[in-house]
Amino acid sequence: MEYKLVKLSRFSGEKASIYSVQTKNTNDEFQDTLFDEFVKENKNSLLSELKDLFTRLKTIGNNTGARESFFKINEGVPGDGVCALYDNPKKRLRLYCIRYGTDLIILGGGGIKNVQKLQDDKKLKDENYLLRRLSFKITECLKNGEITFSHNFLDLEGNLIIEDYEK
Repeated sequence: MEYKLVKLSRFSGEKASIYSVQTKNTNDEFQDTLFDEFVKENKNSLLSELKDLFTRLKTIGNNTGARESFFKINEGVPGDGVCALYDNPKKRLRLYCIRYGTDLIILGGGGIKNVQKLQDDKKLKDENYLLRRLSFKITECLKNGEITFSHNFLDLEGNLIIEDYEK
């Protein structure tokens, strides 16, 4: 599978950049981002929570940066940066992402959390584990210089297509 990291300019600003991930379809073309799919899946049932997440993302990009208090951290394995973004901890909608300090986040997918542990819900587990795998692959690309951070750490530069052919 190939993944492409794309900057979401509608949320990015001078305090932080917001990226998401595109996957290739069966026609070998990149399709909507994981975040776009997340929005489509939840816009009918949880529109108000989605609007709150949009506001939070704009605030992160333009005013505050990606403060740790906006996320439930340690949603992956130690050091991978996988976390969950939410506007209010009492709300049910969870958006998984990879956080790089206060400067940059990569949005994945997520869903409604009705269980104690994300592993108890197949959808949430799949979304979370995909980001864990992507975080691992991005870290490899950073280590070997295929991807770098810009001088101000707000952008990713280099080959933003991640290849992952392992199961």
